[in-house]
Amino acid sequence: MTEFLPNSTPNFTQLADLAAPRLGGRVLAANDDFFAPKENLLKESKPVFIEGKYTARGKWMDGWETRRRRTPGYDWCIVRLGLPGVIRGIVVDTSFFTGNYPEQFSLEACDLGSSPYTYESKRLKDSATPWTELLPQTPLKGDSQNFFAVANDTRFTHLRLKIYPDGGVARLRVHGEAVPDAKKISRPEIDLVAVENGSGVVTSSDQFYGAPQNLLMPYRAKNMGDGWETKRRRGPGHDWVILKLGVPGTIQRIEVDTAHFQGNYPDRCSLEACHLALKPGEDFVAKHPVWKNVLPETKLKPNFRHLLGKVNDVGAVTHVRFHIYPDGGVSRLRLFGRPLAAATAANRAEGVEPLNRASPSEARAMLLDCCGSQAWVVHMLSRVPFPDTASVLDAADQVWAALSRDDWLEAFRHHPAIGSKRGKKVQSTTARRWSKSEQSVAQQADAATLSELAKANEEYRAKFGHVFLICASGKTSEEILSNLRWRLPNNPEQELRVAAEEQRKITRLRLEKLLTS
Repeated sequence: MTEFLPNSTPNFTQLADLAAPRLGGRVLAANDDFFAPKENLLKESKPVFIEGKYTARGKWMDGWETRRRRTPGYDWCIVRLGLPGVIRGIVVDTSFFTGNYPEQFSLEACDLGSSPYTYESKRLKDSATPWTELLPQTPLKGDSQNFFAVANDTRFTHLRLKIYPDGGVARLRVHGEAVPDAKKISRPEIDLVAVENGSGVVTSSDQFYGAPQNLLMPYRAKNMGDGWETKRRRGPGHDWVILKLGVPGTIQRIEVDTAHFQGNYPDRCSLEACHLALKPGEDFVAKHPVWKNVLPETKLKPNFRHLLGKVNDVGAVTHVRFHIYPDGGVSRLRLFGRPLAAATAANRAEGVEPLNRASPSEARAMLLDCCGSQAWVVHMLSRVPFPDTASVLDAADQVWAALSRDDWLEAFRHHPAIGSKRGKKVQSTTARRWSKSEQSVAQQADAATLSELAKANEEYRAKFGHVFLICASGKTSEEILSNLRWRLPNNPEQELRVAAEEQRKITRLRLEKLLTS
């Protein structure tokens, strides 16, 4: 198999894989997958070869493989991107396909607008749907990683991969920058460096054990391999990574998560930021950015979620440089702040007044609608009055992170299963209305999909002992089902952390509704 050294890998591979299943990517259809299923194309693991392993149809292969074509034409499959965005490059990986790889391929894309994609299947088949050619019919090498840059700044939601005339492809990686809906990046506070908000990696000093783009992923890390980890440093200096924010904004607080890193976590970290407007194709380093200190060197703990609220206000920024001393691993980095498109501070202060003026019993009911943990409500009430919306959201995250396992589980019990009508006994009218609104897209699925989702929910509850939680707003039932299946292999402790992160998102979303209604 052809191996590519790190210095020969194109820069676009530093960007997120927009088609990754953990971001919601899915292979929707294929004209043929006789020898190996189409779903293998997007698997996040590297392809493997097992000598002597066969199925009823032939040799087992870790990829998508079609039957031998006896007539002119080509084979195809359609992929829904997990994050709609601008595609900068792709990797067509034919690892272990030697005498059975396609000689050529081509790639097309289309934009079906905002999720959920109404009549998605029908529109993808409709000849009136405009498909844009990203890469023409192009030769492939067998048993290799084939890299191809894409020069198109258009936002896309779906891809159509064609292989000529037939054969097998192990993996498809679609690297690019997410382009979120305007509503998502105009809230009072967002994670400015979240991959779903359009952020990306510019460059890093080292990524020997783990890619820096893992820092930007949703959910808490599943294990050490799901973070950024550098090699052991044997000389002076330290490691760093430069990140482009999804949207320009003012950083207000930082979260550094060293989950799973215990004997290999960094001793300290710091953060710098700059504001730099780049034109397409301009080299970041060549612009000689002026860095401003946002977070001075700060001591870190192993396997710990650090919530750092005291940061220097350096105004609106576009890029950050995250330093770790001297080396090691960090699983996630969150930079919460106010995007330039957000409402003014005066508007945010006005939104919090109903909570500040409410009686203790009224305020308790309002907060309980947002999060079902009694301990969380008590701690939040102790902080009233709040100066503005950002302070409420900040406090909500801090209190939630400090709660016990039992407190988290109590909050989980206030949610009905996705697609279920249960929950009336523990939810108020307002909470039920919000739940219904958050799951409205998922409820549009056909009966078969909803039934499959119900069965998966029961399997999840049987394994973990609590309801499957996901911030369902805007997600289709297929996306939710894909996420549920992706999380089922977790162990209970890993899944508790993931579910807690989803509850945190739900709480913030409901607080925003409460403070802007």
